[in-house]
Amino acid sequence: METIKERKGSILLLIIGIIFVSSTLRAPLTSVGPIISYIRDGLAISNVLAGFVTTIPLLAFAVISPFAPKIARRFGMELTLFYAILLLAAGIIIRSLGATAFLLIGTSLIGIAIAFGNVLLPSLIKLKFPLQVGLLTAIFTVSMNLSAGIGAGISYPIAESTIYGWQGALGCWAIFAIIASIIWIPQIKKRKEMTESQIETKIDKPKSILASPLTWTITLCMGFQSLIFYTTAAWIPDILQSQGMEADQSGWMLSIMQFAQLPMTFITPIIAGRLKDQRILVVVYTALYLIGFSGLLVGSNSLAIVWMIFLGLAGGASFSLVMMFFSLRSRTPMEAAELSGTAQSIGYLLAAVGPVFFGYIHDATGSWHTSIILFIVTVVLLFFSGMHASRDRYVTEET
Repeated sequence: METIKERKGSILLLIIGIIFVSSTLRAPLTSVGPIISYIRDGLAISNVLAGFVTTIPLLAFAVISPFAPKIARRFGMELTLFYAILLLAAGIIIRSLGATAFLLIGTSLIGIAIAFGNVLLPSLIKLKFPLQVGLLTAIFTVSMNLSAGIGAGISYPIAESTIYGWQGALGCWAIFAIIASIIWIPQIKKRKEMTESQIETKIDKPKSILASPLTWTITLCMGFQSLIFYTTAAWIPDILQSQGMEADQSGWMLSIMQFAQLPMTFITPIIAGRLKDQRILVVVYTALYLIGFSGLLVGSNSLAIVWMIFLGLAGGASFSLVMMFFSLRSRTPMEAAELSGTAQSIGYLLAAVGPVFFGYIHDATGSWHTSIILFIVTVVLLFFSGMHASRDRYVTEET
């Protein structure tokens, strides 16, 4: 019989494990952008192939996400996540070996591994912390975004100022993944317990979540907010430079936008978990987005930092609210995993199209004006899908 002290220690160890695993899900991706020129020159590859390196993980998310719940149902979430972390470490190491083939193979493995973490961690939180979903989702999203900002910030100094070059800047994250896998080992023994609960869930499941309109509005929310995030991450520096800002300053503006997400990624899930209806949060992040993009449209560089903060706050709120939808709109942990897998599969596919399409619009029109207007249109679409998704309902009906 587990004592109270042992129970508290087990819970604390699980929370630490969630923090470390979450922290491995973004830094291997955000560390690429700032040093893409080093990778391109070091491997003598084209700009097209270099740009494709940033798209591969999104495509992997789209392909793998629907399968993650099925694999977790068979082997248990804890064991599936453990193998995903090991795969992530292997992918990071392979990507850093200094050959084009290794770069592409390693990046693909990284995308596959992160897809499992993206899908399964929200449902694991629902399973283990049903009464603290908001707080644990806040910890999960903050850990991801904080590591994303750190990854973007330190990769250039490592590539530029150390003997390890771009390979070291990308490869150092394998150490963090290995540490995360070691910290996660105690959770593997929970596999039997999880598998039994999954079997019960499978029997009780009334119908496919694909039959629910709510599933598709949550999917659209995931897609639109991901499109905004990845497209702004790709083009915000260029947009600001086209308005007269220096290149180094535009890079700092992107960093400010990234770190501005942190307060909202922590606060939003906690508030959302206490509300039955989250429509007020949809109104808040929509207003923040509209202020940010409208300011960007006006093109006042003196206030650029203000617009970046608004966009960062909006991005943090919209991302963390969508992560909460997976738990709030499902009845069981496996149902949450299936909803997460569906939404992230289609959502990241839409996100992968965003940077290319917005870049094409810029090339076709000769300016970023139309693209910024398209951002505003996307925000409006995100608002309407979010208003539908945030009402107090479930993707499946009571049996």
